[in-house]
Amino acid sequence: MIEIRFHGRGGQGAVVASTILAVACFLEGKACQAFPAFGVERRGAPVEAYLRVAAEKIRLRTNVYTPDHVMVLDPTLIEVIDVTRGIKPGGTLLLNTEKDPDSFSHFQNVSLATVDASRIALKHRLGSRTHPIVNTSMLGAFARTTGLISLEAVCAAIEQEVPAQRRANQAAAREAYEKLNFVRFAASAGGAA
Repeated sequence: MIEIRFHGRGGQGAVVASTILAVACFLEGKACQAFPAFGVERRGAPVEAYLRVAAEKIRLRTNVYTPDHVMVLDPTLIEVIDVTRGIKPGGTLLLNTEKDPDSFSHFQNVSLATVDASRIALKHRLGSRTHPIVNTSMLGAFARTTGLISLEAVCAAIEQEVPAQRRANQAAAREAYEKLNFVRFAASAGGAA
């Protein structure tokens, strides 16, 4: 079983991202389970969402405590919470930032990938300048970073689950897939994207 944790702020689409990714996994024949965890339910408050993916039915019904992959939609969260808590050694950390992974040398024992999902979302007019909606951009980058799901499945899930601007969201996912230029792999993770 693969476990994924999403970190974002209210209004960025972390919960919707977990749902879209679950649908993409389902379309590829995988069993999946997506669910949110809310603290204070307001725009801008930290939000977590979770996803489990497996070949067979998932019976576990708890939060994700030891994720294989972590996706951070808002880079300011890395200064206020431990986004790597519980991540498995060699797990993947995907950050929405314009910075190179080498700027985050304090993250050890993880494969670190970065993508400027905010810039991509703004280019495709997803959200506003002050509140870009980065979820679909992050999903495109996630598909390339992990290989867990195909970009085509992500785009098909966007078609099904996103109520507006489907083409712009698909274009953002495709661009983020291509713009994932910087990946630093942990010694135990191996491989390249």
